[in-house]
Amino acid sequence: MSTTSSDWLRRLMRCFDAGIAMLVAAGVLITMPGLDDAQGIEYSLLILVGGLLLPACGELLGLYEPWRGRSLFTMLGIYAFSCLLAIVLLSVFLVITQSSPIFSRGWMLASSLSVLGLGCLLRAGLYAYLRSLRARGYNLKRVLVIGRAGNIERVQRHLAALPYIGYRISHVVTDTPEGDILSRVKELVAQSVFRRDYDEIWLTYPLTEGETVKSIAGELFSVPVNLRYFPDLSDVRLLNHRVAKVADMYSLDLNVSPLNGPMRWIKALEDRLLGLLMFLLFLPVMLIIAALVHWKMGAPILFKQHRHGLDGKRFRIYKFRTMRPHHSEKGTCPAVDSDPRITRLGQFLRQTSLDELPQLYNVLQGRMSLVGPRPHAMDHNDHYKDVIEVYMQRHRVKPGMTGWAQVNGLRGITEDIELMRRRVEYDLYYIDNWSLGLDFKILAMTPTRGFINRQP
Repeated sequence: MSTTSSDWLRRLMRCFDAGIAMLVAAGVLITMPGLDDAQGIEYSLLILVGGLLLPACGELLGLYEPWRGRSLFTMLGIYAFSCLLAIVLLSVFLVITQSSPIFSRGWMLASSLSVLGLGCLLRAGLYAYLRSLRARGYNLKRVLVIGRAGNIERVQRHLAALPYIGYRISHVVTDTPEGDILSRVKELVAQSVFRRDYDEIWLTYPLTEGETVKSIAGELFSVPVNLRYFPDLSDVRLLNHRVAKVADMYSLDLNVSPLNGPMRWIKALEDRLLGLLMFLLFLPVMLIIAALVHWKMGAPILFKQHRHGLDGKRFRIYKFRTMRPHHSEKGTCPAVDSDPRITRLGQFLRQTSLDELPQLYNVLQGRMSLVGPRPHAMDHNDHYKDVIEVYMQRHRVKPGMTGWAQVNGLRGITEDIELMRRRVEYDLYYIDNWSLGLDFKILAMTPTRGFINRQP
């Protein structure tokens, strides 16, 4: 299933849960005698709030993340906890507003139990249907497996015994003493077939061959596809990488975005709320800048360029134009010191980073975050991904308007390869150590250490 269809299914499940909750609660309400019109309106409003609260709680607890290969009972437990959390929040709201006496406790109890029971029953049915569908060869994820022959056979046996899991081995690269595995991996990377032909890459080696895994992973870090390591070991919980259980095997997630599940939802909420507030706050400033750009340089007011975003997907970024019209056949030509293409107004906008304010629209679109690795020009990415092996790891999260590298002085023109390596190190530190607190810290540092740029 593609990312787009998977996102569509998750949105459908949220609407499904909300709809079921509202219908069940309304059905129980119909059986209650003696309700007048005024009470009916109050109950209807409570049903609407409760119906919307349930998927919100489920999103917070990771209910709508992909459940392929995971336990049905765990999913039902999270659904039950989501229902409980929604009921608790709704009850607290009624107590605070002193409106709990208006509503029947019997109706609330019957509605809650009915929603929980029907929701669990329907989810179990959907879970069984998807398992059956995958066992018949539909809705499969394509996997490239790289490793020793014995380890690959172990993975193949596991998947053959669990056809309903939904993973299909599309291709195998067997590492033999006579072959050069790194050269074969480099050939695959050069062919750029991963996103088209495979959904995941699995490495399967004994733990004694850690250096081999490290070398292969280094080559594959430039590919924005989930990369997993399946060691020949039943208990790897004390190792450093996050452990996941997939297809009844333990996996070390070497290259899986840390902002999955409820954390990604929380960060998206942060971006939408703070982004909207900042957009409204800076709207008068942006209108003034737009008028000045048009007065000094004419149309167009905005500079538009495609950049790589989450998982390497392209999106269009917006900035205020700071240069005179020019054309280059050599791809992107970054600004340099005393660049004659930059106008005096453009130099001021660049030094204060006011030229980047239109990216608040990218944040509201959901294509950027307020905080994250800065998006580079696409041909710069093509260059640096071959020079810095972990460079493409920056695209495991959404790009940001400001970032940990920027507030630590690594912004503006970066021609030195070592400076770019340091910038990437700061970006990866942010990805590995993300928290709301770190985001707020970066946002607080940005006005004094991230906006003002001495370089053009």
